[in-house]
Amino acid sequence: MRRFFIVDVFAEKRYQGNQLAVVLDCDDLSTSDMLNITREMNYSETTFIVNPTAAQVRIFTPGEEVPFAGHPTLGTAYILQQEVLKQEVPGLDLRVPAGVIPVTFSYADGVPEEIWMKQLPPVFGRTVNPEDMARLLNIGVADIDLNFPVQEVSTGLPFIIVPLTSLDACRRSRPYGPDLLRFVADYDAKNILVFTRETYSLQNQLNVRVFTDYLGIPEDPATGSANGCLAGYLVRHGYFGSDPVEARVEQGYEMNRPSLLLMRSQMVDSEIDIRIGGRVIPVARGTLL
Repeated sequence: MRRFFIVDVFAEKRYQGNQLAVVLDCDDLSTSDMLNITREMNYSETTFIVNPTAAQVRIFTPGEEVPFAGHPTLGTAYILQQEVLKQEVPGLDLRVPAGVIPVTFSYADGVPEEIWMKQLPPVFGRTVNPEDMARLLNIGVADIDLNFPVQEVSTGLPFIIVPLTSLDACRRSRPYGPDLLRFVADYDAKNILVFTRETYSLQNQLNVRVFTDYLGIPEDPATGSANGCLAGYLVRHGYFGSDPVEARVEQGYEMNRPSLLLMRSQMVDSEIDIRIGGRVIPVARGTLL
């Protein structure tokens, strides 16, 4: 009997944030089995806890296995703490194909209130011509903040980071699926994050959209891995003019799934230290037949 759980990650209340299915008791499942279950779930990602004692996890999208993803890391850590450890612990090390991701918890009445993950140091890749990116996003070059580069960044899963000048430009951004697939064919990054300082909520410091057609999902409502790349980008390029960076990041508003991600990043010695956090809210549980 295999248990599964559905949670909302980076959510302030249920049915917000990014959905995740987490499957326990799956050490005998094949890769093909895991991919088929993920397609049946039809969530942006499904995680499989293959070794609860070692906190070893595999992450799948409906199209493929991926080495790292942010909201699956936080959501799976929540399930491990609540359903496997069943006691308050300060943190755990989640083992994913990309490496070991340290996760820490703060609690309210025995339930994690905020969960934070330390991401791998960012790797900065190629810059992208702003004119080419503007055409892909169906916006004007003037909508891109040319004070900062359009650049590939990876903390395990690479994204192209695009700074925009306004919330209106962020709302109007919309790559056409086949055009995106053709564009990213020459890049390591297959997905695009656009961001701006203008926000829907005055409490927040950044508005973000993430386009992920390459993974079979047109847009993600909340993306920890992408925002980790953004956190490194902000420090590297002095976007806020100071270090460390602490920000509340809103995402998913255009999809009617408003999400809140918490970001901390700073230069420590010669590396950029990145922490992404948020809340995880349980939605459902069941048994796979």
